[in-house]
Amino acid sequence: MEPNEKKIKNYADGWITEREGTEIPGFLKLAFPVILIGCISYFILYMYGEVNHPDRGPLVRALNAATEASGTLMYMIAGMIVIFGVILVAFALGKPDHK
Repeated sequence: MEPNEKKIKNYADGWITEREGTEIPGFLKLAFPVILIGCISYFILYMYGEVNHPDRGPLVRALNAATEASGTLMYMIAGMIVIFGVILVAFALGKPDHK
């Protein structure tokens, strides 16, 4: 009988270790898109600050009027977040390349 021991891989100078051939758990695969959706929605909802807050809202609106925030730039950044998230989710859900 041969021992069925798999190699241990080290990442980040040993801070992260895993057995070779280990699959990503399903809850972690689900966590990537959920976190991505949360980040994008938070960015879109609060891209101009918390303008509807009862205490800080008037100050935030005054700052926005004085500094003239660029909506186009904000949506470009949101687009970059989406692109990064799609790449991340594709990488996380893709077939692992165990060599």
